Parts: sequence; structure tokens; C-alpha cells
Amino acid sequence: MIPQTHLKVLYKLYERLKDSDVNWVVTGSLGFALQGVPVEPHDIDIQTDKEGAYEIERLFSEFIVEPVRFKESERIRSHFGALMIDGIKVEIMGDIQKKVNDEWEPPVDITKYKRFVQIEGMEIPVLDLEYEYQAYLKLGRVEKAKMLKKFLEERGKEKL
Repeated sequence: MIPQTHLKVLYKLYERLKDSDVNWVVTGSLGFALQGVPVEPHDIDIQTDKEGAYEIERLFSEFIVEPVRFKESERIRSHFGALMIDGIKVEIMGDIQKKVNDEWEPPVDITKYKRFVQIEGMEIPVLDLEYEYQAYLKLGRVEKAKMLKKFLEERGKEKL
């Protein structure tokens, strides 16, 4: 179940991004929930490319709480920033790269894994759950990966 607060913020994001050149998707818990995974989203994660991250920052300049900049942790790096819209944190991640076996993978081409979900008159781009499962495995986030695998297996059985 997606909280109404998240849907309202998602609508604001959708309204400004739908006619832009930004290549974006909703990922993380809200992306899962939009595809039927029984999770409760706390924030909204937007994945895009480097240019898209800075363009989203420009389009939503009045909501910036953390300006977009290149950030790197042990296993992941991206052009990262954050917005606060109506009390909901929106994280922006551009050109995400994952470190696998001590090497940085090339930035994710989200176009390859983009799917669309219809909700309340919007067509929201999300990342394919199979891709999300693989990404969480690579990042060592085993519990999230297991949860997605279980959901995908159960959904697969329903289709038989």
C-alpha cells in the first residue's frame, strides 16, 4: 500500500519530469511498492544519469536539502542529492556505479531496465524487479535481495 503522502509527492515529480528530457526511474522501496511488492516506502529514490541528476536539482531548486554532488562510499558512487517535498525525502542518484570485486562497474543504463507502472493517471517509470534483485545482491544487501527473489518467485507461480 502506497501512502497518500508519497503519491502526492510522486505526482509533483511526475508533473515536472514527464515533459523534460530527464531519463529517470523510481527505484528502492517505492519502486518495489509500485510493482506490487508488499513494502512500506519511507522516502522516494530517483535514479537517472549524471545530467539528469543536475537537471532534477534545477527543476526542483526550491526543495533542495542536499545539493547534487559526486559522492562515493565503499560499494557505490553516484551524483547524489536530496530534496524535501511535503515532508518526504526524495533522493536523486545520477550515474550510479557499483563496486564489484574491487572494480567499479560502468554507470547503469537505466533505459535497459525501465518499465512503466500506471497509477492514478500517471505512467511512472520504475526499474525491473529482476534487475533490482541482481543489484542488491551485488551490493551485498542480502535481505532485500531475498525479499525480492521471494516476491518474483511467487509472482511467477501466479502466472502459471
